[in-house]
Amino acid sequence: MTFHVDVITLFPALFPGPLDASLVGEALRRDIWSLQVHDLRDFGLGRHRAVDDTPAGGGPGMVLRADVVAAALDKCLGPALTGSTRLLMSPRGIPLTQRRVRQLAEGPGVAILCGRFEGIDERVIHGRNLEEVSIGDYVLSGGEIAAFAIVDACVRLLPGVIGTAASIVEESFEAGLLEYPHYTRPRLWEGIAIPEVLLSGDHAKVAAWRRAQALKLTQERRPDLIASRKVQRE
Repeated sequence: MTFHVDVITLFPALFPGPLDASLVGEALRRDIWSLQVHDLRDFGLGRHRAVDDTPAGGGPGMVLRADVVAAALDKCLGPALTGSTRLLMSPRGIPLTQRRVRQLAEGPGVAILCGRFEGIDERVIHGRNLEEVSIGDYVLSGGEIAAFAIVDACVRLLPGVIGTAASIVEESFEAGLLEYPHYTRPRLWEGIAIPEVLLSGDHAKVAAWRRAQALKLTQERRPDLIASRKVQRE
């Protein structure tokens, strides 16, 4: 079954964008996954197709209206797509993890609502069961860039997208750690040599070195990932 992606955005011309390049773009052309983009403005109100209004209680900026967003979701994501997980890209969302990406990639697809302005009326978030997701502790102009990230992360896990399955298994976060350092030719570059253990041909020693390096990097850069008892013991 083809992994299907729906995107609702005020800027449909941005898609597929980078999703049309490299392995993910090739997978799109091979129908491993499919993409349908919906223009939120099509569901706007009045002559100017308004999609937002001033925030209740006052304050700066504008808020996407619940009725407009709900109309878009209901029309674009009908009963045939009830199995797709509905995501709202939002800086206040739960941080995206590789574990969540893998769960999404194992499903039938995702429907992504790209936020804009100050945010979205809270009522439609709950009323349409949107899962708020963040790709980092910073604020973007809108959810489109975040949507690119989550779709790319999911699609590359689909069968047939990446040739060598082992390359996925050994990546950062798959084992709860950052990935170990990589080296290739030339053997000596600017006075720095490839670590001898990697040239030894001893697969057990190479595996142990890589594991130790992964643990070291994770402890230095992401100590928050050192959480499981197994990793703590190591």
